[in-house]
Amino acid sequence: MITLSDGTTTITLDQDLRWSDEDTPYIVQQSVVRTLTGTLDIQAQAAIKGRPITLGPEDDSSGWTSMAYTVVEQLRNWAAVPMQQLTLTLRNVSRTVIFRHQDGGLETRPVVHYRDRLPGDFYHCVIRLMEI
Repeated sequence: MITLSDGTTTITLDQDLRWSDEDTPYIVQQSVVRTLTGTLDIQAQAAIKGRPITLGPEDDSSGWTSMAYTVVEQLRNWAAVPMQQLTLTLRNVSRTVIFRHQDGGLETRPVVHYRDRLPGDFYHCVIRLMEI
């Protein structure tokens, strides 16, 4: 089970969401800038926090990894709050996270487009978080 909570409200996310960047190394952060003299200024440091956690469907045909509009609405409400801290529980491990707004934060689109939104409509979601 995958849950996301602000301490007051807890939502259950689709259990088939895939953590797409789970195996991407994030241990070392590096900045490379070319100076006015043409030399490189390279800085590198071990990352202490900020591990990316991107949760989404495997691909566009993954219709079963979708969430009801009521869940999407709560995600949108949280994403609208700057620095909103949430607790993500994934595979029985809890992590404190925030939305990665610099990478898009939250992306939602209906599985089937209807003119009127109803609480039972389903949406594909990509949730971009970072561990803090």
